[in-house]
Amino acid sequence: MHGKRAGMLTEAENKKEYLFEYDTGYGGPAISVTMPVSAGEFRFEHFPPFFEGLLPEGANLDMLLRTHKLDRDDLFGILLTVGSDTVGAVTIKEVQNEAMSDHI
Repeated sequence: MHGKRAGMLTEAENKKEYLFEYDTGYGGPAISVTMPVSAGEFRFEHFPPFFEGLLPEGANLDMLLRTHKLDRDDLFGILLTVGSDTVGAVTIKEVQNEAMSDHI
């Protein structure tokens, strides 16, 4: 958020559950009004709406899917691909730790 790490989004192995946790020492603004920092963590049964809103649509999405050979249903993978070039204050970066390969 504004160049500072706010937290981590994790995709469960079954790709049906997601967890976003703010970092313990994060003192900046919430990434979304629907996800206040004071709550600490958020669990979702579907891809989180805030993060889905960061994804491209229409022709831009079609081009991205073809260029990167991504599955249209792999929203987490699409987010990782466009994460450094999102609209707004939030950027997404993949954790470079093998033990946390499904985290951003």
